[in-house]
Amino acid sequence: MKSSYTAIVKQEGEWWIGWIEEVPGVNCQEATRDELLESLKITLREALELNRTDAIGAAGGDFEELEIAV
Repeated sequence: MKSSYTAIVKQEGEWWIGWIEEVPGVNCQEATRDELLESLKITLREALELNRTDAIGAAGGDFEELEIAV
């Protein structure tokens, strides 16, 4: 599994907002930049695990897991 991703972050008014560039749907809003980065990490981990679980479930039995580099 990829270990680094790109966070796009910006301050908008009193809030910090951010997205993970490579994974649609992973976005967060927090009061501080540090809180935002931690929230993005947690949300990314959860999204990747959910995607993994969904993919394994869709495959059923008798499948291979292969690492693919791009």
